[in-house]
Amino acid sequence: MTESSVRAPVTKDGRFTVVDPWTQVAAFEVQPGGNDAVDRAAKSARLAFRASAKASAHERASWIGAAAKVLEGEFERLVTMTISHIGKPRRAAEMEVKRSIAFIQACAQHIHSLGGEVIPLDAVPAGKGLFGFTRRIPYGVVAAITPFNAPSNLLVQKVAPALVTGNAVIIKPSLEGTQIAEAIAKAFVQAGLPEGLIHVVSGDREEALALAAHPDVDVVTLTGGTSAGDALARAAGAKRFLGELGGNSANIVAADANLEDAVARLIPSSFEASGQQCISTQRIIVETTIFDRFLDRFVEASKRLKLGDPKLSDTDLGPVVNARAAARITSMLEDARALGCSIISSGGSTGCVIPPTIVVDPPSEARLVREEVFGPVVVVMRANNLDHAIQIANECEFGLQASCFTTSLASAMRVSEDLRAGSVWINEASRFRLDNYPFGGVGRSGVGREGLPYALEEYTQPKFTGVRLA
Repeated sequence: MTESSVRAPVTKDGRFTVVDPWTQVAAFEVQPGGNDAVDRAAKSARLAFRASAKASAHERASWIGAAAKVLEGEFERLVTMTISHIGKPRRAAEMEVKRSIAFIQACAQHIHSLGGEVIPLDAVPAGKGLFGFTRRIPYGVVAAITPFNAPSNLLVQKVAPALVTGNAVIIKPSLEGTQIAEAIAKAFVQAGLPEGLIHVVSGDREEALALAAHPDVDVVTLTGGTSAGDALARAAGAKRFLGELGGNSANIVAADANLEDAVARLIPSSFEASGQQCISTQRIIVETTIFDRFLDRFVEASKRLKLGDPKLSDTDLGPVVNARAAARITSMLEDARALGCSIISSGGSTGCVIPPTIVVDPPSEARLVREEVFGPVVVVMRANNLDHAIQIANECEFGLQASCFTTSLASAMRVSEDLRAGSVWINEASRFRLDNYPFGGVGRSGVGREGLPYALEEYTQPKFTGVRLA
């Protein structure tokens, strides 16, 4: 996931201004907390973690489940903020908030399945008469650095598993996600979560780095850009780091694919939410024998998408998050244009609004091929055969989620084996995600896994107890 390379506008007193990307009117201002706020939150979280150490799994599940109930009452408010703060269209915003609440409920249910194991100590000669077992225990204080593009869902993917397993959490949201993070944290407190177990520290890079380095923080978890992950991992030092980082999702369309189905799934995967998802389709690699037929259908389908006011329920694409993001995406398109690429778009860019854009057969040195665009831009590349398509897909430092469309079981299994990605979908586009499989990347796309029950394990560690039997 790419990070904004330039700060948000700053007022004279040091506040950041978040602008509604559709209306271009200031939505709210964020007062950075600074190192003092980080220190207060970390110390408070440490004390709260110790005070609640004896809480049972049942009690923790009760707190989490009650928070989901509170958030159900905040549904419309969260949707409205998501629309005005990041420009996400209403349909997508409603889906995100519903998913966030459902995930919290699922965490409350799954905690009962988190167990340890019995270790057969007598499998070695010195273990005769000994009994050993493990149980999973929380780390302590978790610093959760969350992004703008799914300000509810990508926040609860970290917060709910961390809290239900017994940790305290400090959230450092994106600037655009600040008010949503505060509303979610407030819901947990209203639901009965003990004081100090959840905090929100507002701000930008300085606060994130200070949290990562703080001695009272035990785990740092980030959804964000790869360079941000590098910086936070360095600041964290020898402590647990979980990173869901950059992506440049490859989607292969094999010669035997059902073209109608592939187009129908790749269009929303490429353009909905203005392409601002870490697993949005960015590269479509098509076998040459069907390339022209696929491209014609894909272009035609892209022109049927409705671009407009994100408050309207029939809008498919709204604006990108801010003017800085729009400028970065435009510069990547200019790079492709300078390299002589064919660029197909259904209209011109205005302000933060970028229409669905298709770049045909860019060379390997194009930024759109090498970097993460995080916008409504997709490249369509031709491959000689399936082997060549896999080779092209793997010529990238990112490996988050990928896909292949084929009617051949043999091809599907070959792609599953050879594609370098943390997750591979067959006959579904790369943006598709469920919350009950291990989600995370390889290579420069990060470390660790989200999804249940895997996230519960990420925020806990095994503790061994050995007993000498008298």
